[in-house]
Amino acid sequence: MSPSDDVVNRISPLAISSDDFRSAAHRLVDRVADFLDRLPASPVTRGESPSAVREAMDAARPLPREGAPLAALVDRAATLLFDHSLFNGHPRFWGYVTSSPAPIGMLGEFLASAVNANCGAWLLSPMASEIEAQTVRWVAEMLGYPTGCGGLFVSGGNMANIVCFLAARAAKAGSDIRTAGVGGTRLRVYCSSETHTWIQKAADISGLGTDSIRWIPADGEFRINLEALRTRVREDIEAGDKPFLVIANAGTVSTGAVDPLSRLAVLCREFNLWLHVDGAYGALAAAVPASAALFAGLGEADSIAVDPHKWLYAPLEAGCALTRDISSLRGAFAYHPPYYHFGVEATNYFDLGPQNSRGFRALKVWLALQQVGREGYAQMISGDIRLARSMYERIAAFPQLQALSHGLSITTFRYVPSDLDRMDNNVTNYLNDLNCELLTRLQQGGEAYVSNAIIGGKYALRACIVNFRTTLQDVHDLLPLVVRIGGELDAQMRPAHPRPA
Repeated sequence: MSPSDDVVNRISPLAISSDDFRSAAHRLVDRVADFLDRLPASPVTRGESPSAVREAMDAARPLPREGAPLAALVDRAATLLFDHSLFNGHPRFWGYVTSSPAPIGMLGEFLASAVNANCGAWLLSPMASEIEAQTVRWVAEMLGYPTGCGGLFVSGGNMANIVCFLAARAAKAGSDIRTAGVGGTRLRVYCSSETHTWIQKAADISGLGTDSIRWIPADGEFRINLEALRTRVREDIEAGDKPFLVIANAGTVSTGAVDPLSRLAVLCREFNLWLHVDGAYGALAAAVPASAALFAGLGEADSIAVDPHKWLYAPLEAGCALTRDISSLRGAFAYHPPYYHFGVEATNYFDLGPQNSRGFRALKVWLALQQVGREGYAQMISGDIRLARSMYERIAAFPQLQALSHGLSITTFRYVPSDLDRMDNNVTNYLNDLNCELLTRLQQGGEAYVSNAIIGGKYALRACIVNFRTTLQDVHDLLPLVVRIGGELDAQMRPAHPRPA
């Protein structure tokens, strides 16, 4: 049977001419550049319902039988995204811990997808693998961590923390943990009550179960209570359990608190425990001279998780897991079936983490680190911290606002009508309801975007600034906006709320 013409002279439906590619790409670049120019004057979000977004994209239509023109497809996709998204690149986006993406990172993503390197094995990605290795060293250098460490890029903070958790389990739980499983061993992990929920996922995924987590109370500054930690470790040892891991926070998600890292390192050495630092948000502030003392002891950790798509302003996704010794990553993840014998002279990243097929996440970070250098990043991170501090201090100028906390680049506060008794229980419940509704109105309004935190039982508005586009004017404009919306809501909600006793 002779081959058909469509194979002999193959023209794939996905292939396009270089001229058509240039035309579509140039038009898209122009549209993205215009979008970035318009962004500060645009709403952060339009606050649309899911049904409205689905209607805009005609979500119910069936899969097309025939193809459509390239230029029209790209143009429509850009319009849909520019008209129906929440923009974390907006100068007034301070919700969660998602940064404004650096333009050079956008170009890096484009270039990485063109090469389409599979960064699982060195032979499949020689230059990409070496760029990732160098970027890992540079990130470690910014943190004051040994540059001979092991590390790799992953999707984000959850995965970076989980990779380090599994490395700790393999290193401390016993040599047969990967073959025999956890079995009856009562492994115990310790963290403060302020720790992110990734720890529950890690305990679940690893087979330990969430009951293995020892939640240690935090002190008045939202840091782990060392004496309570020491007491619980001793109690578990006496009960026949096996403590193996302490998690320290270098910038909690709610308040930006940093645990006492040096003292935790001493405690972990005393009990032969692995010290892991969740620095997904805050650890990169160690590169700021004014904040360096806060992170003393970071270099003593056995592992660190950090998110370049937070305070290195990389486009999503970009997390980074670091371990003091690269052998601890191999001890947790390496297997060698015959079809993976690529040699030992280079790093094969499938040996260091859970993925085999891996995208080229490091390029956008590598480019940005060179564009601005260490000093440029220190300047931007320091600027975010100063802006959050300015917000915190300026709250005192508004009698209706109550500042609750400030740490790194996170400020929390709430709206409190000046004629309410703040100590009454009914009033406390009312204020929580009022501020919850205030957040909803603020997020849907599109003028600025913050999130929430619970601070000492109080529902708070939370602004986290990891945004190189934010200015002092943006920060100052938020507070009167909150006062205005809060006043309108109070007038609507208070008549229907139970009166204080």
